[in-house]
Amino acid sequence: MYVNSRRVRKYQFVHIFATCFVLCFMFFWVEIDNPSFVHYMKSLSYKYLINSYAFVNDNLTTSRCNRVARHRYLINHEEKCQGQDVLLLIFVKTSPENYHRRDAIRQTWGNEDYVHHYLNANIKILFVLGQSRNFSLRSQMQMRLEKEDERHGDLIQQDFLDTFYNLTYKLLLQFSWANKFCPHAKFVMSADDDIFIHMPNLIAYLRKLAQIGAQDVWVGHVHRAAPPMRNKKSKYYVSYKMYPWPVYPDYTAGAAYVLSRDVVAKVYGASQTLNSSFYIDDVFMGFCANKVGIVPQNHPFFSGGGKAPYHPCIYDKMITSHGHVEDLQYFWQQITDLKMKNISSGVWGSIYCRIVNIMLLCRLYNHDTYLCSAAFS
Repeated sequence: MYVNSRRVRKYQFVHIFATCFVLCFMFFWVEIDNPSFVHYMKSLSYKYLINSYAFVNDNLTTSRCNRVARHRYLINHEEKCQGQDVLLLIFVKTSPENYHRRDAIRQTWGNEDYVHHYLNANIKILFVLGQSRNFSLRSQMQMRLEKEDERHGDLIQQDFLDTFYNLTYKLLLQFSWANKFCPHAKFVMSADDDIFIHMPNLIAYLRKLAQIGAQDVWVGHVHRAAPPMRNKKSKYYVSYKMYPWPVYPDYTAGAAYVLSRDVVAKVYGASQTLNSSFYIDDVFMGFCANKVGIVPQNHPFFSGGGKAPYHPCIYDKMITSHGHVEDLQYFWQQITDLKMKNISSGVWGSIYCRIVNIMLLCRLYNHDTYLCSAAFS
């Protein structure tokens, strides 16, 4: 069949022109209606540039090392890991006043004896904190922390003020402690004190990684092409002087992520050369990893923000869920209930849970912690 090439070229030109016109109109309209969307779309175009080139860290590099030793230990347990085969070392970022959260964790997913007895795994949990920011109550709070540590022996504290703007110091403390006092732990996890961790699922997942000798592991809920906050009223505000680029390197949400021990050593070394005044700790982690060529791996059941839906089919695969304070005991009872575990067993159980997960995670206005794609994993 004869095809007029001139007509084809004309059709292609019209098609391209129309597409460009529509895209320009959409960007112009969205700029007015939703500036954050167009900012995000523009950020996507820089994604691979930022992740591929080391110059993004140039303005953060400092000739003076971030020596964590300049912060004095107030409470420490150097012997926590000595002479033991540790599968997982967990650092829980907490504040001095959050003793109720720490107790709830000790009684649920952070119970080392439970994990050792029922899961046959050796884990170590440490709560990481600074000094109380309330000067008038600091001495009283410190005495309370010391008594708490006498009972449980699981706090590590340095003398920086425990504030949002010192979160990077808390991150550096974790890397420093792991590198110095527990370098043989196969994996290291950083988590918030309002996180829920499905310990049986996490242990099973890490055992599989350990069996194959996995390296360069940095897994969690990955943020890709995230733009810096330029609104000065936001606590996440970052100036152009501190970070001039339109998008951050890929990083995992600070709520919870896991590193293999080789990554801990590499990231710790990188952290010594970067400016720790950049106070958004999970982004700073991204800078460190980017500097040594470590790429984050997304896990569909690591939470970024928000709680997991309350359903046994979700519990079957979940690793972490964020935003738990009052319901930690409830969640723990649910996942340790044998009846709950049997719901997804067998062919029909698997089909049932697949349908339920799709209904829960793939709703049009789903604001839950997991993406729709998790329902098919």
